[in-house]
Amino acid sequence: MIELNKDVSLTNGNLLKKILIFSLPIMASGLLQLLYNAADLIVCGQFGSDKSVAAISNTTSLVNLMVQLFIGMAVGSNVLMARSFALKDQKRAKVILGTSLIFSLVVGAILTIVGAIFAQNFLRTMKTPEEVLPLSTDYFKIYCYGFIFSMIYNFGAAMVRATGDTKRPFLYLCIAGVVNVVFNLFFVIVCKLDVKGVALGTIISEAVSAVLIIILLIRGNSLFKLRLNSFEFSKKELLELIKIGVPAGIQNSVFSIANLLIQSRINSLGKITMDADGASASIEGFVYTCMNAVAQATLVFVSANYAVGNKENIKKTVVYSVILCTIFAAISGGFVIFFGRQLLDLYIEGEQAINIGYERLVILCSTYALCGYIDIFSFAIRGIGYSITPTIVTTLGCCLYRIIWVLTIFKIERFHTNTILSLTYPISWLITSAAHLVCLIIFFKKLKNIETYA
Repeated sequence: MIELNKDVSLTNGNLLKKILIFSLPIMASGLLQLLYNAADLIVCGQFGSDKSVAAISNTTSLVNLMVQLFIGMAVGSNVLMARSFALKDQKRAKVILGTSLIFSLVVGAILTIVGAIFAQNFLRTMKTPEEVLPLSTDYFKIYCYGFIFSMIYNFGAAMVRATGDTKRPFLYLCIAGVVNVVFNLFFVIVCKLDVKGVALGTIISEAVSAVLIIILLIRGNSLFKLRLNSFEFSKKELLELIKIGVPAGIQNSVFSIANLLIQSRINSLGKITMDADGASASIEGFVYTCMNAVAQATLVFVSANYAVGNKENIKKTVVYSVILCTIFAAISGGFVIFFGRQLLDLYIEGEQAINIGYERLVILCSTYALCGYIDIFSFAIRGIGYSITPTIVTTLGCCLYRIIWVLTIFKIERFHTNTILSLTYPISWLITSAAHLVCLIIFFKKLKNIETYA
């Protein structure tokens, strides 16, 4: 059962050590989730049709748009539960738990229906080549049916992590990861289902992780205990969750919206470039996950210390998180750059495709710390009670900038290359992280005499 360990404190002790220990299981969990998609690509690349990798790669930005939307929404539950945990407010924690799960079920169902019905329309809007459109549509439609399971897991895991327990969500993803690989191989090699098979394998694994996290919540602890026949729902907590979570979801989606436009331009460069970008995007996603884990820790620790009025610890949390993010970016980014060609060879074949993919990896992985800073600064701002500003800054710095870049610079004939598209990322990261830092400093100065949240 979930134990409320007295040694797990988010508001005192060695914060650097605690942020590191808190981040590592989240990092491992994120890497496992990425392995779902990586397994899809690798299995199809080795045992599927010659169009499978391009078909799945083409859906990546669209899948991320949907997934990042509700992962961002889970931020609201994370913040509220972290505050309740810091204040040991058992009554409010139970209400937040019930309200969050009801919200996740409703939104997950809506996204599933919308995604499944309009799958082909979305893919045509992205200018998906006709040669891979049928396979991309099959994969995305089936993948959509798993959104509700992913929604439940992410909301449930966010609330468990807010109480200091990051190990069990990781363990559940380990179990789900094994399930995913086994069913991928079975459906593709034995059943010959190609992209449909890997999509089905992903859905089954997501359902497993969702069931496990629900069982954990039902077993409960001294802070909260879920009972399926007695959900405690609160309109007030729902509005607070939406106030924090929806802007966070929109911010996460902003990246994917801009990337959808970029994906449509990648599609115009041909199948080889599509394969190369899909493989490299899968690999560099592992680098991002390492830094995003630190940002999630930032959110929980800042939220908890805001709740008890500890301004100094808020500052320390941000500084320590930036240090850890920089270290993780250097280690993971350096590893990917050093072994990039070998990693790409697991996904795709052909020297031209590998060269294109490796160039993208070098550009992004050498600058990925900037992307991590965006998450850290924006999550810290949300943790101290400002939800809208980070969304506006990210929309302008990432989405609008990339759209302008694609519609102007990329249109120039000599700049109509994948290299120019890749360069939009580090430039937008630099602009956006700097803007977030300025906002964080301004908001932090307003916390002159913060009182406890309660």
